[in-house]
Amino acid sequence: MTSEGGGPEGAEGVEPGTVRPGGRTARVREAVLRAAGDALVEHGFDGLDLADVARRAEVGKTTVYRRWSSPAGLVADLLTDMAEQSLPRTDTGSLAEDLRANARLVVRTLTDPRQGPLFVAVIAAAACDPRTAEALHRFYAVRIGEWSGCVEAAVERGELPAGTDPGEVIAAVSAPLYYRLLASGAPLDEEVADRAADAAAAAARAGVFVR
Repeated sequence: MTSEGGGPEGAEGVEPGTVRPGGRTARVREAVLRAAGDALVEHGFDGLDLADVARRAEVGKTTVYRRWSSPAGLVADLLTDMAEQSLPRTDTGSLAEDLRANARLVVRTLTDPRQGPLFVAVIAAAACDPRTAEALHRFYAVRIGEWSGCVEAAVERGELPAGTDPGEVIAAVSAPLYYRLLASGAPLDEEVADRAADAAAAAARAGVFVR
């Protein structure tokens, strides 16, 4: 788990879920976030209970309540951790291949036995909890920002028109994949991933995403 140095647990004036711990505190955070993810998969956001998470993580309830204070704070930190652990973007020198790599990574994540249900639970929570929604928006902003570089490079190579919005291209790759996960229930596989990537690339070349 990637973590950075930060203030002590329960530091006054620190928003729960924003401290970057180190040492023993990092190990506690790892255990608690793993337990929180398990609980979300099993019970959803409505069933997320800090005392249950503490029990699963084998840490004191006081530690969990002091550091995260609420289920929303716990989910916010879980999303931060997920963003920290996400794989870096691919750089193949080809827009089509970069976007296909992005789409395949999304599909692998969404079809993973644990990660898929976890994303569904978090997205469902975001629909009814403003703080969780804000954390989810930050998570996707980070991921889109990380992958936008492949679009920027394609513009520099002359593959795409000047003024192409990188974030819109990356969002167009994953949008149909999340639609299948959350709305249609249609299968998700590499063929679907490649088709989504190719469609986004074709639209980008046609100037659809020029600001």
